Amino acid sequence: MTYLSQKLLTFEEFIQQYGDEPGYELIDGELRDMEPTGLHELVSGKLAGQLFVEVLRNNLKWTIPKNCLIRPEVTKATALRPDVVVLDETALAAEPLWQKQPILTSGQAIRLVVEVVSTNWQDDYARKVEEYAILGIPEYWIVDYRGLGGIAFIGKPKQPTFTVCQLVDEDYQQRQYRLEQSIFSAIFPDLKLSLNDVLPR
Repeated sequence: MTYLSQKLLTFEEFIQQYGDEPGYELIDGELRDMEPTGLHELVSGKLAGQLFVEVLRNNLKWTIPKNCLIRPEVTKATALRPDVVVLDETALAAEPLWQKQPILTSGQAIRLVVEVVSTNWQDDYARKVEEYAILGIPEYWIVDYRGLGGIAFIGKPKQPTFTVCQLVDEDYQQRQYRLEQSIFSAIFPDLKLSLNDVLPR
């Protein structure tokens, strides 16, 4: 991840200059180039596809937008851009910005958020765990398909890891899965998924 600007940006400045560019997000006023690679996008796409099939199979009124921003209310100069987000369409009416821009200001409509780990692994394992928990998002997945995260987060030896964070009270309970292990999701209890299913071929 590259920090692009020495000047801190407001949320409004970020939206005006980078709102339509999916490679950028804003954290505490710092513009960040997320530097997504082709492999990163491949993993994100496979995950979105698996989840969308499950949404259809269960006849849920949920959707997976191509792109959206999450603006946590407590941090005014932050705009998070998750790799995959599952939204409850029936709850989007409560989002004040959604009709004009794909921006969420609360966690009411968000059922699940997924981050595919790249060079910004510190944000995925620390900052975003806190932000998404404060928003009350029921489930957060951290898909570290290259084993980039710090040893404190994925253990030693470092290896590909799929972390499912489930909200219990106000904090996430985390469970890690390695290659070949079946992942359990409380949001999608019948989902058949392992890290192998989303790896690049």
